[in-house]
Amino acid sequence: MTSTSTAFEKARAEDRAALIGYLPAGYPTVDGSIRAMQVMVEAGCDAIEIGLPYSDPVMDGPTIQAAAQAALDGGVRTADVLRVVEAVAGTGVPTLVMTYWNPIERYGVERWATDLAAAGGAGMITPDITPDHGAEWIAAADAHDLDKVFLVAPSSTDDRIAMTARESRGFVYAAAVMGVTGAREATSDLAGPLVRRVRATGDVPVAVGIGVSTGDQAAEVAGFADGVIVGSAFVRALLDHPGDEAGGLDALRALTTDLAEGVRRART
Repeated sequence: MTSTSTAFEKARAEDRAALIGYLPAGYPTVDGSIRAMQVMVEAGCDAIEIGLPYSDPVMDGPTIQAAAQAALDGGVRTADVLRVVEAVAGTGVPTLVMTYWNPIERYGVERWATDLAAAGGAGMITPDITPDHGAEWIAAADAHDLDKVFLVAPSSTDDRIAMTARESRGFVYAAAVMGVTGAREATSDLAGPLVRRVRATGDVPVAVGIGVSTGDQAAEVAGFADGVIVGSAFVRALLDHPGDEAGGLDALRALTTDLAEGVRRART
């Protein structure tokens, strides 16, 4: 497995931010999602987040919800997610799973950590548990050398930011807005101050997510963050090409190229 920290080290050596791309496993199909993520890696993503489709995605906006529900309707299960992890990790880029906690608790925390590590996964992003309520996952992740990526928000207190940064491994996910995921016309003015608050607590990389959909927006965020996370825009590229895999992959490649050029235009 490859820790996400290697992506940030590589980007830092090139004087830029890292580009982290998200897609849910199983959309439009399991094999189709693998091909889509491989295209994203080829076109410039430094790390990949693989979404575990879930029936109650409280953080996700309508775009990601639509793709995740389609994956569930297609019969995608946790074992399929691990197959996607193994295939994407085979490209050599750090590969994380982003999932709500209930499926992991149901699967078995230790079993999940064992299987994720065996598949070559770098770790997990957990949007609905915080370090003070994640002791079981922290112990399992540490035992298997997996990244633990927790979230902070503009509303997080300084004490909670410090605790989150201390317990995170790989990077801290800074949610740029108070709300659900989704592409936006402008980046949030809350993101920069939030990144500075996290950095004041230590040296863990900080990646900003929610709202970035263009190369210009990626360049803006890359001017102050260690990483730029893009999800809904990638999902939309596929949703806009139903039944047309080649068209969807072409759209993904073009979008990834634009975003990768964006993070390279800005000095962090």
